Amino acid sequence: MSRLPSVIATSVVRSAHQGESHGGIFIVDLDAGTFIQKTDWNNCDIDWGGRGGDRGLRGIAFHGDEIIIAASDEIIVYDREFNQLRSLRNRYLKYCHEIFISGDMLYLTSTGYDSVLVANITNDRFVAGYCARVNTSGNLSVDGFNPEADGGPPPGDMLHLNNVHIDEEGMHISGHQLPFIIIIDASGIWKYGKLPLGTHNARPWNGDLLFNNTAANCISLTRRDGTPVRSWAVTLYDETTLRNSNLANDHARQGFCRGLCVINNGKFIVGGSSPSTISVYPVQGGEPVRQVNISMDKRNAIHGLEVWPFT
Repeated sequence: MSRLPSVIATSVVRSAHQGESHGGIFIVDLDAGTFIQKTDWNNCDIDWGGRGGDRGLRGIAFHGDEIIIAASDEIIVYDREFNQLRSLRNRYLKYCHEIFISGDMLYLTSTGYDSVLVANITNDRFVAGYCARVNTSGNLSVDGFNPEADGGPPPGDMLHLNNVHIDEEGMHISGHQLPFIIIIDASGIWKYGKLPLGTHNARPWNGDLLFNNTAANCISLTRRDGTPVRSWAVTLYDETTLRNSNLANDHARQGFCRGLCVINNGKFIVGGSSPSTISVYPVQGGEPVRQVNISMDKRNAIHGLEVWPFT
């Protein structure tokens, strides 16, 4: 087997109390099966109204030598040694999940506003916003707005938008309550593919759809029409080995899969799950070839997951 790269992962800790850690940033050497924690997120300004009690660190992106990490309502920019350089906030950024960078543009899911925001990372100005909601007639609409002005969308979490992905086809938006991907391109707005409800990290991949089928405790690869191609089951541990195993599953549960990337020229898929575990799966199917466990606390879940670009 070819050498596996390192990845960077963020975690959230559901149902954590004030004064406790709410997650962190980890560099995980998949080849060696080891990890190093770079930050511990215990900010006293954490928003205690977060959906599901998720108040840790989320999406990850890179711009040059800068590492960009999403918190619930703040974007934090670090240098390669994880010294904080600056942060970005916006009135329409709430419960941010995944982020994506394309060129100098940073795309942010704002779950608390059913929106995607776009910021120019060279000057930290927010330049565009898109709000996706279903109207009273049951029809989906996507409306643009100026994220640096009044008059934008009211707060709301109808679709639980949690992922944005940019490629040559345009901007792909997906969410927990969306049965398809929304694509926005130069010609307009259209629906792409068919998804089960309860997904994270959904994106087109080699003409198919790749996503965390979180409701089913697995990573799924399907055709665009929803026909299954392959799936990879998330590891489940003996409940007696978990910390905080007595918590109700609506507060924290194991097997919650989130965080996804592809490595080694498409030979392996890397996925995150709770309690914070990172697994490497052969793309052709089968059991994980490597697993790295960061925490056995049932509340602790991987969120963001990307290939570490620095040596």
